[in-house]
Amino acid sequence: MGEIADGHARYDRVELRGFGVFSTKQRRARTARNPRTGDNVRVTEKHMPAFRTGKEVRELLNRY
Repeated sequence: MGEIADGHARYDRVELRGFGVFSTKQRRARTARNPRTGDNVRVTEKHMPAFRTGKEVRELLNRY
């Protein structure tokens, strides 16, 4: 778990063969709307974790 977290902190791609890939995606700054008040709110740029399953995991899940 520590290696995956360290990889995210460095914005690296961490691959676990046969299981999947952990990566970091960048979300741009944008203007959003507060649903309660309707006011426009500025949302800053963020980095978000992402996971993509490996082929073997997808095949196992879709086997049944």
